[in-house]
Amino acid sequence: MKRSRGRGGRRPPSNNNGSGGGGGGGGNNPNRTYDSNGPEIKIRGSASHVYEKYLQLARDANASGDRVMAENYLQHAEHYYRILAANQLHQQQYQAQQAPYAANGNGNGNGGNRPQANGNVDGNTAQPYVAAGPSFSLAEDDEDGDAALES
Repeated sequence: MKRSRGRGGRRPPSNNNGSGGGGGGGGNNPNRTYDSNGPEIKIRGSASHVYEKYLQLARDANASGDRVMAENYLQHAEHYYRILAANQLHQQQYQAQQAPYAANGNGNGNGGNRPQANGNVDGNTAQPYVAAGPSFSLAEDDEDGDAALES
């Protein structure tokens, strides 16, 4: 059996999902850095930065008449929008979970409501409301879409 010549012995398995860098880790870190290898361009930054950049690229491609590329950029933007929405939902849930402790004073657990195993307080199973996202479409007024249905 051959021995490895590496320095530190055996490495633990890495959990590399293609994104890395400063923010690292998973979970709900709004400052996490994403590496996006999109079509013809590489974008690095927070989810909101990458989202805005893809929206701008989609606008530029649409203005230059390249609707296929514009749609492609919009699909990339939608992916990062979903990441932003998930982060926002997670933040709202965390704040709702911490609210009883903050109202309690110093948060030492005397009195107040304790979260259940599923994270809910007082058995409230209602999900927080998340506003509908933007429409990822290039259509301005849907000129020909409704006309086909009327005839």
